[in-house]
Amino acid sequence: MDLLLEATALAEQHHFWFRGFRRFAAPLLKQAASGRRGLRILDCGCGTGYNIRSLLEPCGAAWGVDLAPTGLEHARRAGVARLARASVTALPFAPASFDIATSFDVLYALPDEAERAAVAEMWRVLKPGGAAVVNVAAMPVLRGHHSVLAAEIRRYTPAALRALLERAGFRLERMRYTHAAVFPLLLAVRSVQRAAGPVRPDEALADLIVPAAPINAALSGLLAVEAAVSRAVPMPFGSSLLCLARKPA
Repeated sequence: MDLLLEATALAEQHHFWFRGFRRFAAPLLKQAASGRRGLRILDCGCGTGYNIRSLLEPCGAAWGVDLAPTGLEHARRAGVARLARASVTALPFAPASFDIATSFDVLYALPDEAERAAVAEMWRVLKPGGAAVVNVAAMPVLRGHHSVLAAEIRRYTPAALRALLERAGFRLERMRYTHAAVFPLLLAVRSVQRAAGPVRPDEALADLIVPAAPINAALSGLLAVEAAVSRAVPMPFGSSLLCLARKPA
C-alpha cells in the first residue's frame, strides 16, 4: 500500500486517469449536495488527501480517514487538517454526523466481510437523506499490473455494486461507467500484462507513471469529452464504476 500511495502522490495531479476521474466525480458530488451549503463530508479511505482538497472542500467541511500513515502524512503536508487514522470498517464518528460520504477506489481491495462493513459504516455515519459517492474498479477483463499494485480483490459489475449498496439500505440514484474513452488502450495494455505473467508490486509501478506530455494531454482531452457527453449518454463499458446512492430520509 505504501508503494501505491507514493506513486499516487507523484501522479494524481497530472496523470490523465486522475484528471478524468475528477471530471467524472465533480458533477455527482454537486448532485449529492443538491444545492446545499455548509455540508459535512467524509472521505472513507482518503489516501493522500488530494481528493479532499480538489473535490470535497469546495462542497463543504471535509474530513478524511485512512489506515495508512503514509497517506495521512501526504495529506497533512498538503494542508488537510481534519484527518483520523482509522479503518473504514470502524469509522470514529457518531451516527448521522455527515451529509456526504465518499469512497474512491477502496472497496475493491477489501475482503468480502470488510467490504460489507465499510458500506454499513458509511450508512451509519450519514444523516437521513445523506448521499454516498462511490468509485470502484470495473470489468474483470481489465485486471493487470495495477491490480497487483492496488491489492485488488475484485472488479465490479453494475449488478454487484448495486446489490452491495442496496443490501446496506441505500437507494441508488445514478451509476455509470467511466474512462470508456481509454478502454481500448487499457484493454490492450492489460491483456499483454496478463500474458506476461505475475509481477511483484514494485514491478507494477510503471502503471502510474505520467505519460509523455503530448500523450497525457491527448488522453486527458478524450476523457474531458467523455465526461461532458456521458452526462447525457451513459457509456456501455469503462474501467471504473461511479455511483451516487442515498440514505432514505
